[in-house]
Amino acid sequence: MRTVAFHNLGCKVNSYEIEVMQQNFQNNGYEIVPFDTKADIYVVNTCTVTNIADRKSRQMLHRARKLNPDAVVVATGCYVQTSPDRAIADDAIDICIGNNRKNAIIEIVEEHLSKIEEQKLAGDTDSANKEIKTEDIIDIGSTDISVGYEDMLLTDTAERVRAYIKIQDGCNQFCSYCAIPLARGRVRSRRRESILDEIKGLTEKGFKEFVLTGIHISSYGMDFIDRNSEDYLGNKDVRDLAMKKEYLLNLIKEVADIEGVKRIRLGSLEPRIITDRFASKLAGIEKICPHFHLSMQSGCDETLKRMNRHYTCEEYMSKVEILRQYFDNPAITTDVIVGFPGETEEEFNRTVKFIREVQFYETHIFKYSPRKGTVAAGLPGQLTDKVKSGRSDVLEAIDRQAQSKYRALFEGKASSILIEEEKQIGNDTYLVGHTPNYIMAAVYKDRGSVGKIVQGRLSSINDSEIMLLS
Repeated sequence: MRTVAFHNLGCKVNSYEIEVMQQNFQNNGYEIVPFDTKADIYVVNTCTVTNIADRKSRQMLHRARKLNPDAVVVATGCYVQTSPDRAIADDAIDICIGNNRKNAIIEIVEEHLSKIEEQKLAGDTDSANKEIKTEDIIDIGSTDISVGYEDMLLTDTAERVRAYIKIQDGCNQFCSYCAIPLARGRVRSRRRESILDEIKGLTEKGFKEFVLTGIHISSYGMDFIDRNSEDYLGNKDVRDLAMKKEYLLNLIKEVADIEGVKRIRLGSLEPRIITDRFASKLAGIEKICPHFHLSMQSGCDETLKRMNRHYTCEEYMSKVEILRQYFDNPAITTDVIVGFPGETEEEFNRTVKFIREVQFYETHIFKYSPRKGTVAAGLPGQLTDKVKSGRSDVLEAIDRQAQSKYRALFEGKASSILIEEEKQIGNDTYLVGHTPNYIMAAVYKDRGSVGKIVQGRLSSINDSEIMLLS
């Protein structure tokens, strides 16, 4: 029995895809082993969202090669898709598989292994091995929309409580800083029947919470419009039509109707999808968790314009207010990029002011990283790492204060958690999980078991970021 080890970098979509790849290997008779052990095959699912992500991807691929010089090292994902020449030249990598070929990983790897066995029988030299590598490594796959959505089916995960469900791939936004459309291609939505079948199967395994994720889930269904239409891609009227048809909302309703589904969370949302109609209908779905990640990136209109983000701070704030109108103290989280080209001290201070005004629960802060092939990489006013780090530190401090302030709103209030795991807090062992608002909370061990939903009232545990549900 051959052994295979996996390592994942990047977003929730990557997490979903590596779960499916691992599942496919297991179903085909391979033994899954930890990544830091010796394996016959290593699969690294790469990320390219920042320069740091690129570097980590290469580091993990080289670590795999050192763990077993004779192993087959497979690189999959966004770094491979955007930097194929660099991947081909990397001696640590045997096979590269792009974002539209992950479902074929077993077939690709086994064909590669068969060629190696044939060489051994024929007594071929290392030069022949190099020829095999060159032939197989270019199996990158296409991100062209004509390829369509690559359907993958998840039947189980190690967590057994919460499952990420990929509902679409690709993005048509082309923000000036982002390489993801280059890595993932245009919007491609998954068929609702496939999504619902996957969730039904997972509920039978005991899963209770489902996170609908994708590269740009607000665009879910826009490609269901006639593909022969001349203005099919990138046309605002067509995009608005897709949203009026409420493909995403209708999908959420159908997921909520599945017996066994107890909670539904949504991945990152484009602010423009939040309307009174959307929020009011969403609030009518009892299983929706009041936790919304609204991508922001900057709290300064001038910076947003350079980023090619299609809203203003005023419009963004109006979307937050709509959510707060229909949900009681919803958790609003976001992403912010600091040090974007041309960002002055004054522009950064506007972002600081705006973040304080919005009162987010949590802010994910990223230092701007130039990505090859994007508009922003060629913009004037590129800032130093020192400036970016200083601004990041300022926002990190504000974020810590905001999280503490938000948790304090729930002191003494009734809530519930879906128990996920055991955790040591101080000298005691608790069962921990998240409230619907995504606050981590703990219960005493005699209150339940993993996979159970427990009710109670929240209180603080000393200075811990974890609250107590009792």
